[in-house]
Amino acid sequence: MHSKKLINSVEHCVDDALNGLVAWNVGMQLVEGYRIVVRSDLDNIKGKVAVLSGGGSGHEPTHAGYVGAGMLSGCIAGDVFTSPPTGNISAAIRAMARAGAAGVLLIFNNYTGDQLNFGLALEEMKIERISVEMITVGDDCAFTTQRKTGRRGLCGAILMLKIAGAMSEMGMSLDEIVLKLKSTLSKVGTLGICLSPCSVPGSKPTFNLEMDELELGMGIHGEIGIERIKIMSADEIIQKMIDHMTNPTNESHLRIQAGDHIVLIVNNLGGLSCLELNIVAGSAIKYLESKQVFIERAYVGSYTTSLEMGGTSLSMMHVDPELLKLLDMPTSAPGWANVSRRNLVRKCRTLSVPHLEPDHRDTPPGSGPFVDKVRSILDMVCTTLLQMEEELNELDREAGDGDCGSTHVRAAHAIKNLLASDAIPGYGHQILLCLGRLIRDHMGGTSGALYSIALMAAAPNVKNNNKPSAWALALDSAIGALKRYGGAEPGDRTMLDALCAAADELRKVSDEDGNELKVLAEAVQKAKAGSEATKDMIAKAGRASYISSAQLTRPDPGAVACAAILKCILTALEGSNPEDQA
Repeated sequence: MHSKKLINSVEHCVDDALNGLVAWNVGMQLVEGYRIVVRSDLDNIKGKVAVLSGGGSGHEPTHAGYVGAGMLSGCIAGDVFTSPPTGNISAAIRAMARAGAAGVLLIFNNYTGDQLNFGLALEEMKIERISVEMITVGDDCAFTTQRKTGRRGLCGAILMLKIAGAMSEMGMSLDEIVLKLKSTLSKVGTLGICLSPCSVPGSKPTFNLEMDELELGMGIHGEIGIERIKIMSADEIIQKMIDHMTNPTNESHLRIQAGDHIVLIVNNLGGLSCLELNIVAGSAIKYLESKQVFIERAYVGSYTTSLEMGGTSLSMMHVDPELLKLLDMPTSAPGWANVSRRNLVRKCRTLSVPHLEPDHRDTPPGSGPFVDKVRSILDMVCTTLLQMEEELNELDREAGDGDCGSTHVRAAHAIKNLLASDAIPGYGHQILLCLGRLIRDHMGGTSGALYSIALMAAAPNVKNNNKPSAWALALDSAIGALKRYGGAEPGDRTMLDALCAAADELRKVSDEDGNELKVLAEAVQKAKAGSEATKDMIAKAGRASYISSAQLTRPDPGAVACAAILKCILTALEGSNPEDQA
């Protein structure tokens, strides 16, 4: 079975991609009749060295994304994972010569097809007396013994493109640029890790990985790596990668020691989420700094991809002030990130600002009339929510992302930590404010925000009044805030359908008759009935509103959770001394 691709056709996907790239980049043009992308200001390369690169497509933004002033003068694209034909490479060189370039430099990765086709083009240019030189980049640190074919070219090659482009922009000669690149090639190394394969358009995935496996050291076309290992944490895998890259017993290693100054590329191979990529970047920076390596620049993003391959590669290059200047020079190439021109050394990564959280307590924690009741209620609520995790998740899978139970469990664990401390407030408004802040900070998700808003809005009603009617008013205020900020109303298939049913009953409570438990019991029954009724409602708020009503056949998980919490409050209060009731 072929993997799904968002393309027009397999046959024309490369041409469509190049046309799309040029369409949104005014600094690029396509050479008619060829898969050649050039700078739209070719007049500006007159008297300067033209820098060309190229290779198979599928590695975007490599190579076409690096066409622009200060980087590539042009690039030649092949089919997906296929070297471009010699005729296209020769045509690109001629285009540069006719634009008045003072020589042409070809930079490409060390793969057999590229070696042959770029090499043949260079030989053709010798016959035409066009001054051409070539640089082959092999930065792979995977294999511990050198292969006859040399090291594979990976993401580190883009550093060579940037250096060459900057030197060309400065007017340096072809010989000077070649000399600089040759002396720099040994200073760069790259290693990749793969969690999931890629697939060429119209084909099956290039290889298979089990759910608990990852591949260390694979190539950017899905070539086999050096080791298939079990999944591990980001910190562990990054440490393993860097240790392998810098191990002196590895013939392909990059020599790194304390005090060295480097630039770091954390490259997304195509299918890694931005969240994961930032975790990987943090792990790499932390581990390198622990080795007392100075990171002068960190480039984090998609630089050389492998279609949708899930994985990352790390590239490191030794730098001196001269190389840093070249890397920092501006470029209009859309694929190059213009990062800060400051190193990561001595960067303060946290800001300490005291007293950002107001203290609403006017009495010491652990004191007040409701401490024991609060403990009893909260303990029962936590136990119930922990038991209901899978039930709530299952209800949520019908209309959401299936995490309602897990979200409530986060709140339960946070409350359990509160119960284990001596910080439980004993007055009504303090309890509500404390829980509101606790849930705000630890529950997360939409549910966390809704509960927090409700508790904060309820608190002022019981600041100076702990009578039953005040608590009824507190629930009314909570419901009002939920309507105001959540945009829902009773009947919209939300938690409000349980809470509003309970609130209607709680308004019957009397401060003189001592009927609060009886009224609360009725309110709990109404809340349960309200939550059950949501299974027949059309969702008009929240994620469920995007789902067809025909697919919603079970109660709303938020309403079910609220009804269960109210039942916990009743059960805990019924178990305490009636004379102590609020």
